[in-house]
Amino acid sequence: MREYLPSPSDWVREQVELYEGSGGTQGTTLRDMGLPVIIVTNIGNKTGGIRKTPLMRVKDGDNYVLVGSRGGAPKHPEWVYNLRANADVEIRDLAEVYSMRVREVEDDAERERLWALAVEAFPPYAEYQTRTSRKIPVFLAEPA
Repeated sequence: MREYLPSPSDWVREQVELYEGSGGTQGTTLRDMGLPVIIVTNIGNKTGGIRKTPLMRVKDGDNYVLVGSRGGAPKHPEWVYNLRANADVEIRDLAEVYSMRVREVEDDAERERLWALAVEAFPPYAEYQTRTSRKIPVFLAEPA
């Protein structure tokens, strides 16, 4: 059995605890913007432990678009490396939990389409890309 390793970031840890502890009825929006979030559960690529991250809820049909923006910081968020190492994830969307498999979107046309969905759901993504020279990773989570 893998061990759950809570985030060292207070706000991430607290949001995950509230979201999951309430069965998906509380903590389901971004702290100050009221926009919906999901919880992505994945396996740490270095620790092998269970990691949980709140991310913006961006839907593409039955799939979820996961954006590694980190607010436009120069480095990718840690979960990007986790998903690159292990594509199996669990996504909690409110009270529903789905087993999914992710793939990093490499095709330019597909990435552009999914990026537009992401920016529509969370407009700051457009600004985040201007803050960094890295290409912000986009993953598509599909039913396993």
